[in-house]
Amino acid sequence: MIVITAPTGNIGRHLLTRLLAAAPAAGEELRVIVRDPARLPDAAHGRVDVVTGSHAEAEVLDRAFEGADAVFWLVPPDASRTPHDAYSGFTRPAVKALAAHGVGHVVGVSALGRGTPLADRAGLVTATLAADDLIADSGVAYRALANPSFFENLLEEAASIREQGVFTDAADADRKAPFVAVADIAAAAADLLLDRSWTGTDSVPVLGPQDLSPNDLARIMTEQLGRPVRYARQPLDELYTTLLGYGLNEAFVQGVVDMKRAKDEGLDAGVTRTPDTTGSTTFEQWCARTLKPAVLA
Repeated sequence: MIVITAPTGNIGRHLLTRLLAAAPAAGEELRVIVRDPARLPDAAHGRVDVVTGSHAEAEVLDRAFEGADAVFWLVPPDASRTPHDAYSGFTRPAVKALAAHGVGHVVGVSALGRGTPLADRAGLVTATLAADDLIADSGVAYRALANPSFFENLLEEAASIREQGVFTDAADADRKAPFVAVADIAAAAADLLLDRSWTGTDSVPVLGPQDLSPNDLARIMTEQLGRPVRYARQPLDELYTTLLGYGLNEAFVQGVVDMKRAKDEGLDAGVTRTPDTTGSTTFEQWCARTLKPAVLA
């Protein structure tokens, strides 16, 4: 039995689709934890066991982890809490439930940066790595998928790209980083969940096919969308003020700013790209399949 948290989210929906296709041949049963079962894809109805509720709740986790062999664990962002509470606080009930039900394997969504000088001052990434440690220390076999920033983050900029031809971030325009598509993260998770011959704990990088700077992204978007797109760098103090204006938790906002600063200083750089650590989706492909429809909608 494989349990999938956040099955309707960016990564989870891709993972669920992959596991639905592979599970019968692998002899695997699937269970999902979901707040609103109506949001599950049609293909899942009648084929997965559904536990309704939030995976922040101990009672929900207790029901979901009973009889489970493996769990896909994803902490949803919660900007109303401090980074510590949003990640470690959210994860602690799961650690107790994993132990109570003897779950053997966990695959989690994490971040690049472990072992670097920036890891202890990288805001939300630092909080993510601390939550990884909670799971790893529980005694389960654990693989943390260490991801850079997602291509999908640009979907938040779709209206600005459409109306103004501009997208923003806090990185230097020429800072290259290994952006990745969420579908490739899901593919890595599916492989690990279906072949549980691994033991111990480890971090598994999931990188895009090439390092790209914001200027590279702008150039490729211009080519793929057939309209000019440029990058505008947002100062960190401006980002901080903007996010606070949305009423977000002040410590969480500082965590975002610290993460952005660390990424601009090279947090995501330096990981060797190999066939095992590289996703297949290029930025050009992602733009054509995902961003272009969103911008032209």
